[in-house]
Amino acid sequence: MSTFPARTTTAEIELGSTLQPKFGPDGLIPCITQDVATGEVLMFAFMNAESLAHTLQTKKATYWSRSRQKLWVKGEESGNTQLVRELFTDCDQDVLLIKVEQSGPANASCHNGYKSCFYRRLTQLDDAALKLQFTSARLFDPAQVYRKK
Repeated sequence: MSTFPARTTTAEIELGSTLQPKFGPDGLIPCITQDVATGEVLMFAFMNAESLAHTLQTKKATYWSRSRQKLWVKGEESGNTQLVRELFTDCDQDVLLIKVEQSGPANASCHNGYKSCFYRRLTQLDDAALKLQFTSARLFDPAQVYRKK
């Protein structure tokens, strides 16, 4: 199933009980991924209708890789997989939030080797130098995990 219902009325989209995702002109919808146990935001990616359908069918987080122009099942290379436990949409159904059980050798979601893709923060909100501070340790060396093709 890669076809979702056509979007109907604003009332049905915002208050109804049918998933009617709004894919952008590029066919993509933003997806925030969160750890189901801790609530930590793990990553942000895009889905298209095919990847969303694959996610719902397999319960494995599947995204659309804009750089590779293909479906990307999380963990297909690294072994760090995401089993989808819950899926939410926002009020106008143009953003998805999935809550996942992250597992694998490093239990990491970031291709740079961190648990979360959000591993740095701005040191001060009013800092003109825009300095970033690392907030977690690297869990694996990407050069050892990902093969160059």
